[in-house]
Amino acid sequence: MIYFKFPFDEKLYSTDENSDKKAVIFQSFDQSEKISFNGNIIEVNDIEDTFSGKLLAKEEADFSAETHKEYLNKLEEVIHVIKENNLPKLVLSRRKIFKDFNEINLDQSFKHLCHAYPNAFRYIFIKGENAWIGAFSEVLGKFNKTTYEFETMSLAGTIPISENWSEKEIEEQKPVSSYIRNVLEKFSSENDIYESETHDHISGNIKHLRSDFKLKVNPEDLDAIIEELHPTPAVCGIPKDFCKEKIEQFEKFPRELYAGFIRIETDDFIQYFVNLRCAKLYSNAVHLFVGGGITAQSNPEKEWIETELKSEAVLKNLSFIN
Repeated sequence: MIYFKFPFDEKLYSTDENSDKKAVIFQSFDQSEKISFNGNIIEVNDIEDTFSGKLLAKEEADFSAETHKEYLNKLEEVIHVIKENNLPKLVLSRRKIFKDFNEINLDQSFKHLCHAYPNAFRYIFIKGENAWIGAFSEVLGKFNKTTYEFETMSLAGTIPISENWSEKEIEEQKPVSSYIRNVLEKFSSENDIYESETHDHISGNIKHLRSDFKLKVNPEDLDAIIEELHPTPAVCGIPKDFCKEKIEQFEKFPRELYAGFIRIETDDFIQYFVNLRCAKLYSNAVHLFVGGGITAQSNPEKEWIETELKSEAVLKNLSFIN
């Protein structure tokens, strides 16, 4: 069962499972895993009473999150690789594991997250052993079935709302925009790509730098565009293939659905969201997935603080039953 809300839309949706049509598809970061919800997308009034924390699977594996010291040491290694290979950026993630609770109140947790992030795509689901919750606003793509207009965005750099942008964040966002621009140019016959000015994108207690892109595309090219865009530099790094190898080498755990994408097809649109601010739910644990763009100018301690800040985005909205 899945429940979700679109950005700036407080209607609650689910799927009716009445057909084989894949309405919602979660794709893992490495695309090795896919979780689908079939049927038609329907509006519902509320989350069912039977959708409770008692349905969650138990965390059986012996997970041990990285310590502060371990993560700082790893970042030093990553920064060395970045400098040695002259990389613009490499994205490193970690899991923060929270276990101090008896039961999660799924209904209240989702409502809190929806209230905190009205401009985000918000979801919660349980399917077999998998249960995830998330709220994020990075659009990998949005395709209008009528006009054939395709939209995407370049989102990078993260600081608290009260702070001012530094050279590090500004330089981090530039290659992301350049990467997206280069991909879109391959699918634009008339080079009619619209690109907005870079502006602030507020997301709860943090903000990012954002640029928007629009163009008309051939519907037959849609899958190829998404394949080229994912994973974006915002969740992987540049160059893509090299950074994916390094992510596999340096990260302690697989990313699973974190930094993968969600495809949702309605009557009017096909939308793709990047699964960023999210957590995997167990009956006895919560795994919070967080990461950051590392550059040659990165400060390991500051990067650790950024991931701690990001983990709070989901954790502080979870409701527990004592």
